[in-house]
Amino acid sequence: MSFLPSLGRDATLPDLFKAYPATARKLLPFEEEAMRGPSPLSVAERELIAAYVSGLNSCGHCYGVHKITAEAFGVADGVLESLIGDVDSAPVEGRMKPILRFARKLTLTPGRMVAGDVEDILAAGWDEKAVHDAALVCALFNFMNRIVSGTGIVGTEPYYKAGAAGLAKDGYAAIADKLGL
Repeated sequence: MSFLPSLGRDATLPDLFKAYPATARKLLPFEEEAMRGPSPLSVAERELIAAYVSGLNSCGHCYGVHKITAEAFGVADGVLESLIGDVDSAPVEGRMKPILRFARKLTLTPGRMVAGDVEDILAAGWDEKAVHDAALVCALFNFMNRIVSGTGIVGTEPYYKAGAAGLAKDGYAAIADKLGL
């Protein structure tokens, strides 16, 4: 239920974007670049990080949409639930585990980050751009989780499926066009 009376009880994130178009117009191209731009991390891996961070933050809206989006790009059903329980035993490629441990630590205890967190990613065969992009996606979704949770935006399973379908098909930049921003 939205905490902003002007938006109504059942407001969605697009409703929030329409209410505050100046920030949405700047945010959506940034999201497009972070989530769909060139990266050593695939779209599926970035959506996995987005959903994982959102799950760690208990942001049901972002977790719901991005879990389904990650699955649309090939992440197996049940992987996110396993990751939230334990990265090391989750059924993900071994090379992704240091990135996911990094995202977990950066989300839950950012003041405890050390060079070794990055060294683990590099040792797994990733380059510095992958570290940057993992940090960027993690930061973006911690940011979005706070906006969504702070304004009381929630959703339903049908909304998550529709949102994920739109992201999978058209990406993030198309949202601004669809909303007339």
